[in-house]
Amino acid sequence: MVVLAIIVMFMAALYWYGQFQFRRAEKQFPPTGTFVTVKGMKLHYISKGEGRTVVFLHGGVLTGNDFKQVIDLAASSGFRGIAFDRPGYGYSDRPGNMQMTPKMQAKLIHEALKTLGVEKPILVAHSWSGVLMLTYALDYPDDISGLVTLGAGMYSEGYPAERGDPISTIITIPVLGRVLMNMLLAVIGPSLADIILKNTFKPEQVPEAYRKATYAFWLRPSQFRANREDVLAFVPAAKAVSERYKEIKVPLVIMVGADDPFETKEHSFRLHKEIPTSTLIVQENVAHMIPQNHPEVVMKAIESLHLK
Repeated sequence: MVVLAIIVMFMAALYWYGQFQFRRAEKQFPPTGTFVTVKGMKLHYISKGEGRTVVFLHGGVLTGNDFKQVIDLAASSGFRGIAFDRPGYGYSDRPGNMQMTPKMQAKLIHEALKTLGVEKPILVAHSWSGVLMLTYALDYPDDISGLVTLGAGMYSEGYPAERGDPISTIITIPVLGRVLMNMLLAVIGPSLADIILKNTFKPEQVPEAYRKATYAFWLRPSQFRANREDVLAFVPAAKAVSERYKEIKVPLVIMVGADDPFETKEHSFRLHKEIPTSTLIVQENVAHMIPQNHPEVVMKAIESLHLK
């Protein structure tokens, strides 16, 4: 009984320590944008500027703030920039009774843009959101004016979780996954985040502000679970739509860093081959995290669309 009591007390201590750390970290990064309600759920977004709207879709780690520097540049170049926190990330809701597949996320963002009165935006997608953006383009072909991919994942082949992901599988187990996250993320999460960030940014450096934001957001149980659900959802989503990519007719710019360590280079080359009318930009001295480290080349890609 004494041993059991010690174990229970230890588990409780881990839980309360985790809750304290999660809340303390989150207070450092309060919401800086606006909320729009779609299907009873709130989506948080940041927006700046006037003119043709560019909608930025962030990858699988942080929030719409990934594009803050890009939005500033877009606004100064005569565009209106909008970046959503995707469902479950940052300050956007992610209801547990709704399957947040890329297709569903595309639908929610589409409806949010309609609510905001945005017509025919340019869509810009980084990393994981490549499959989300291309799904959007196929589902709503008349509601976009151009597309830009940035080191985007678009095919199941070569995706890190192509053959499954043990961590994601465990984390998404009902009850058990939540217990483990609430007890362990605050303790082992920072070390795990450092490994993920190093591999994601390499060979470039991780900005210290981005590291701190990752500790605050990605290590929250709700966002960590959303991320792991997205990891598992990517492969079936890509398999379902990738055969149709050639149907996309709007102007498309495919940008990838020459130093990108992931299969996103192969994905970019493959998409360009399947859509020969697209423009391929292989950016020298740039790795995977293009919006964070190279906001100016994102504007280069947008301007390469040559829209009237």
